[in-house]
Amino acid sequence: MLASLAIRDIVLIDRLDLEFAGGMSVLTGETGAGKSILLDALSLALGGRGDAGLVRHGQDQGQVTAVFDVPMAHPARNILRENDISDDGDVILRRIQAADGRSRAFVNDQAVSVTLLRQIGASLVEIHGQHDARAFTDPAEHRLILDSFAGLEADREEVSAAFRAMRTAAKAMRDHEARIEAARREADYLRASVDELSELDPQPGEETELADRRHAMMQVEKIAGDLNEAYETLNGNGSPIPEIASLWRRLERKVDQAGSLLQGPVAALAAALDQLEDARSGLEAAVRSTDFDPRTLESVEERLFGLRAAARKFSVMVDDLPALRDRMSDDLAALDAGEAQLAGLARAAEETAALYATRARALSEKRRNAADALSSSVARELPDLKLDRARFLVEQTVTPDEGGPDGIDQIEFWVQTNPGTRPGPMMKVASGGELSRFLLALKVSLADRGSAPTLVFDEIDTGVGGAVAQAIGDRLARLARNVQVLTVTHAPQVAARAAGHFLISKVEADAERVATRVNRISSEHRREEIARMLAGARITDEARAAADSLLAEILT
Repeated sequence: MLASLAIRDIVLIDRLDLEFAGGMSVLTGETGAGKSILLDALSLALGGRGDAGLVRHGQDQGQVTAVFDVPMAHPARNILRENDISDDGDVILRRIQAADGRSRAFVNDQAVSVTLLRQIGASLVEIHGQHDARAFTDPAEHRLILDSFAGLEADREEVSAAFRAMRTAAKAMRDHEARIEAARREADYLRASVDELSELDPQPGEETELADRRHAMMQVEKIAGDLNEAYETLNGNGSPIPEIASLWRRLERKVDQAGSLLQGPVAALAAALDQLEDARSGLEAAVRSTDFDPRTLESVEERLFGLRAAARKFSVMVDDLPALRDRMSDDLAALDAGEAQLAGLARAAEETAALYATRARALSEKRRNAADALSSSVARELPDLKLDRARFLVEQTVTPDEGGPDGIDQIEFWVQTNPGTRPGPMMKVASGGELSRFLLALKVSLADRGSAPTLVFDEIDTGVGGAVAQAIGDRLARLARNVQVLTVTHAPQVAARAAGHFLISKVEADAERVATRVNRISSEHRREEIARMLAGARITDEARAAADSLLAEILT
């Protein structure tokens, strides 16, 4: 419920702090005292349209803060959690309106968009008035209202799940049909391409491997001649190694005769022979490694160039050729096996469509019964509201071929205000006063069915009096057993039924300006206010007695 409302510098209100209790509270006061200002301020805090004209003259900005005490399981807290806003304790909505037209919104002291503030505010408060179409006058909400009245939320969710399954199955079938059709159009091309790629048999990473082999063989080919010539020099008929070896042996036999004179040269010749033999062996190994068939290089080049030509033909990278082959093979397989699979998908689509149709028809029938029950419930309220010759109708249009996640029904509330007139949409047919009373009858019928925790009624008793005003007061009091009710009223019969009474007045704030004041009044002052509402400017003893009588009726 709305626990408190703080207003700063809004129109004629400079500073105002109000605290509210549960049950029914009324706001009364003479015409022009500022009742509409109070509701405009509350609407601003709930995410209503901002307006620079709301800021009190001479001030840079105005501010409204509304504090709500709501259960932890209330939908408003779910919205807070979904938007990472702290939901410990009270829910505090605050709106700052600047004189330059800009406005800022806060929820629990966290800056939010006005759209989010409006979403949260709508879950906490419903405002009903003669010219307010935010509540039950929006046809888009009538289906949800009817479902709430009949407790059909679970049925609607089953229909929604069936609708999603039907859409998914239908899309799977359409996608498969499109794939098969595309494959049919390109079947010859696909088969030729798959044959070509299968024969080529590209492997992942093959291009890099072949390019590296080709580069290596080309480099080896360049040095093969020099290697063979060097090897022939050391190993062929003209090799110096045998002659040097013979010279070394002759000198070695004479070392004993020449003493130390030949030891150095003989050792050097031995080392030279060893190094020449190492060089010969190394060259022999190098020659063997470069001994490849030129046809191998041709084969590598042919394979590499073939892969690159295929890549150019199919406009992909060489490494993507294997995946392309597999994808084309899959498309062909889908074409070959597609008819059987398509038949299965078609059966699934038919089955899900049949399930949706069954559930949607069942929900539609329940809505038909609920529509009759809601019409009867509202009809029972109309006579006492001086609408005894009027009818409330739930217009249900069934469109099986235009079903959606909420079913196959379009629901709209219609009324017939007088016998012989043509029924029509409630918002178009009912006058302002009639609309307010129809809405009140609806709210009474839906008192415990998904209502916001706080209901605000703005002068719904305008233009009525006596028994009708008393009937309105009775129904507002009945609503207040389940939700918090705030109502702006000119009817003493309504005011007398409230548990809390706030008097709105306009006072001289100083020599140059007036201000709106709101005070919670005690039982004695309440008697005087109700007497004023009965008698007008001059309160008579008879008016006080009538006020006592109204208040006594409530106590009994």
